[in-house]
Amino acid sequence: MDLDALNAVARAIVAPGKGILAADESSGTIKKRFDTIDTESTEDRRRAYREMLFTTEGAAEYISGVILFDETIRQTASDGRTLVRILEDQGIIPGIKVDKGAVPLAFAPGELVTDGLDGLRPRLVEYRELGAKFAKWRAVIDIGDGIPSDYCIDVNAHALARYAALCQDEGIVPIVEPEVLMDGAHSLERCFEVTTRTLHAVFNELSEQRCAYEGLLLKPNMVLPGKKFAGGKATPDAVADATIRCFRSTVPAAVPGIVFLSGGQGDEEATANLDAINKRGPHPWAISFSYGRALQAPALAAWRGQDANAGEGKKAYLHRARMNGLAQTGAWSADAERAGS
Repeated sequence: MDLDALNAVARAIVAPGKGILAADESSGTIKKRFDTIDTESTEDRRRAYREMLFTTEGAAEYISGVILFDETIRQTASDGRTLVRILEDQGIIPGIKVDKGAVPLAFAPGELVTDGLDGLRPRLVEYRELGAKFAKWRAVIDIGDGIPSDYCIDVNAHALARYAALCQDEGIVPIVEPEVLMDGAHSLERCFEVTTRTLHAVFNELSEQRCAYEGLLLKPNMVLPGKKFAGGKATPDAVADATIRCFRSTVPAAVPGIVFLSGGQGDEEATANLDAINKRGPHPWAISFSYGRALQAPALAAWRGQDANAGEGKKAYLHRARMNGLAQTGAWSADAERAGS
């Protein structure tokens, strides 16, 4: 393991004012997104959509890396370059989703574990040859009556650490993503408790399995109340205070960066919460974003599956990238949001 090389990639991903575009939607997920704009999810339309995003002039000022899906890392753009090459030509680092999705956990009703460890090493070798410098594995932790169990948290933490160790052994930076879902009716305090338990378990396993903290990134949820919580949404200040308190007690300072997932937050909500967290810095780690829907939703709505609308799609994507780039340094404001819209 070349730890210096891993650390250099990790730090480049969380460079000031930059973050990650998560464009690694599975076939099923991107079909759902395309259904919202009445567009058939064909390979050509998926390529055209992602090519639109990846060729947005100026986005590289705010986007340091892109997480790709297996199909996307193999695709060629309309100009004959691979999509990977298009990113690399702008100095954007290509990454790859390597997990196989969440499946029911045995003897744990309502809980999930992520598949994909079988055959992972040869897949990592292939993805590295295709240009991937980092990878992502997502574990799903749900909050409900009697869950999550310690069993569910421990099994998912173990799988995340096994994945991370394999990545580092193959010279790929692992993004470790334990997502505590915000789908339930739980309070912010309940999310704090579960996120704290989860992160303690994850870093214990990473240590047990000899992973180097300096050569990985953490992609967690923010501490948020559930979408169905009777008390409604928390303010950015409340989210920032709870999130920072949780992470300062669980995440080693050696980790180069935390790249938050948006987890179902609205576009501007995810930006405002990230900004509030960074306004409370400096922190032991760089705090950035790895957003999917929160970066793409306006672009998808503007594009609507039509090549003629690519210019509007690029404009919408660039605006969200710029807003999150500002939030990554605590420089975002509602005035900046309105000025660029």
